[in-house]
Amino acid sequence: MDRHYYIYIMTNKGDTVLYTGVTNDIKRRVYEHKEKLVEGFTKKYNITKLVYYEVFADIENAILREKQIKGGSREKKIDLINSMNKEWRDLYEEL
Repeated sequence: MDRHYYIYIMTNKGDTVLYTGVTNDIKRRVYEHKEKLVEGFTKKYNITKLVYYEVFADIENAILREKQIKGGSREKKIDLINSMNKEWRDLYEEL
């Protein structure tokens, strides 16, 4: 069975806070963030909207990409989101 790994960027209702993560099950992970099932940053800042993601075949490349995005500026993250999702709509329902 082929496994997939995802890096993703989520934001809050006002699009003011950005969160970058990595997972092997994007639907489950975004659901956990939306329902505030995990204590931490996303619960504290009400991060509920999936605005960007990429798919990888192996975890090593996914983690490298996550670190690259996290190390970049807010402006670079915004440019990345705009390249895929100019309207910043919630992509969760499209998964």
